Amino acid sequence: ASRPMLARGARCFSTASAASALRTEALAVPLFINNKLVPSMATESIPVRCPATQDILAHTPIATASEMQAAVEAARAAFPKWSQTSVSNRARVMLKLQALIRERTDDLARLISDEHGKTLDDAKGDVFRGLEVVEYACSVPSLMMGETLPNVATDVDTHSYRVPLGVCAGIAPFNFPAMIPLWMFPLAVTTGNTYVLKPSERVPLTTMLLADLSRQAGLPDGVLNIIHGTHDAVNFICDHPTIRAVSFVGGDAAGRHIHARAGATGKRVQANMGAQNHAVVLEDANPNAAVAALVAAGFGASGQRCMAISRVVLVGKAKAVLPLLLQEARKLTLGKGDTPGVDVPPLNSAAAKERITGLLERAIQAGAALPLDGRGATVAGLPHGNWVGPTIVTGVNTSMEIYTNEVFGPVLQVLEVDTLDEAIALLNANPYGNGCALFTRSGAAARKFQNQTDVGQIGINLPIPVPLPMFSFTGSRGSILGDLNFYGKAGVHFFTQWKTVTTSWKAVEAEAVSMAMPTMGE
Repeated sequence: ASRPMLARGARCFSTASAASALRTEALAVPLFINNKLVPSMATESIPVRCPATQDILAHTPIATASEMQAAVEAARAAFPKWSQTSVSNRARVMLKLQALIRERTDDLARLISDEHGKTLDDAKGDVFRGLEVVEYACSVPSLMMGETLPNVATDVDTHSYRVPLGVCAGIAPFNFPAMIPLWMFPLAVTTGNTYVLKPSERVPLTTMLLADLSRQAGLPDGVLNIIHGTHDAVNFICDHPTIRAVSFVGGDAAGRHIHARAGATGKRVQANMGAQNHAVVLEDANPNAAVAALVAAGFGASGQRCMAISRVVLVGKAKAVLPLLLQEARKLTLGKGDTPGVDVPPLNSAAAKERITGLLERAIQAGAALPLDGRGATVAGLPHGNWVGPTIVTGVNTSMEIYTNEVFGPVLQVLEVDTLDEAIALLNANPYGNGCALFTRSGAAARKFQNQTDVGQIGINLPIPVPLPMFSFTGSRGSILGDLNFYGKAGVHFFTQWKTVTTSWKAVEAEAVSMAMPTMGE
């Protein structure tokens, strides 16, 4: 895209009317610096396409180095005053933000459906799960409380405080345009940091509306800033000496790169990465409830969730549920996300469709079968959509390419084992530890599963066990790099550091010089 087009589009961009504007003009997405929409002077951009039609909704600029520097400088300049703002007043901004998000949920959901492709109901869920973190951030005054101990020595007291780090940054993925940004900046700014956020270049519009709502809620200039770009923007965040911590959600290669590069400059990093989530079905499980859960968890959002169930492990006679699983999956309706009655929306990109189709073709060549084949699926009137229908793959083994890769599409792989012990061993041999589920009526089996399975988040008769924000998102092993998780207490700790003050107020001060190691006396 040319520079004049980007500048012209940015002037017409209004987050207050973005949902309606999308339908009239392809926007140039501006930057958000010091609470202002700033037209980018970039000479390159990436189109934001509607996944169902390929219509261009907007153009995401590849921000220049000086523009990204301006965003960091705004955050740096805002930090001294914001970090000294009372924690209660910082929390009050979140109280206002959560009210504004509730008020604008429908607008946010429409934006998500437009740029990502999700169904409207699923998009509202995306917003709500992020909103819950904003609500949790309202509790920061108590979550940041420190520790104190009087009289550690005679007339000596020690106080430890949790204090903000400074400028922090987030790199968000495409698959949750509202939820993941809301995992990041609300806790960061409420704990007293300032923030630079890079949304996915494929879904920037939802983040821009969230930024404007944050401004309306009362975040001061420079506390939240939005930049756009791809690899150069990521490397800029990793390398910039002012940025103290980086949050990332996305794929393995990017996560490893960010963890290594940002860590090399002394930054804290939390990186949520790939997942291959299994659901184990025992013979005693309620078949109807298990199948209903598997269909929703496997095909919802076209499988584009880091906690989607992509592998079903049928134990013993539980393989009898396969016909019911096929029956229910065939009932699902494929279509555009804002169409009533649609269950499975398009994939976000044509590249994803091509990749998934290739994995399925090679799975067949390796000996798998597709009793339900979503390749070649079509939707009337929408010939250019990124359509892959619900797909079930049987005859899968752990050496197949489709098993060793994160498919990230509406594909359920079915594996069969004889015992629960074999199922647990299969899960533990997988390198990822994001989530898993067990369907059973046996408390003893459930307890064994949750104690012996080396996965960070486990659902018992629940297919997508994403914790609420009073807990933390605790994916493990190959699914995370960094030792402090998103949101919950771990999230507060990620964005803060200890400062310890030891004070001595003696009635009679010692004046003699002592060269011995200080012990603070008795």
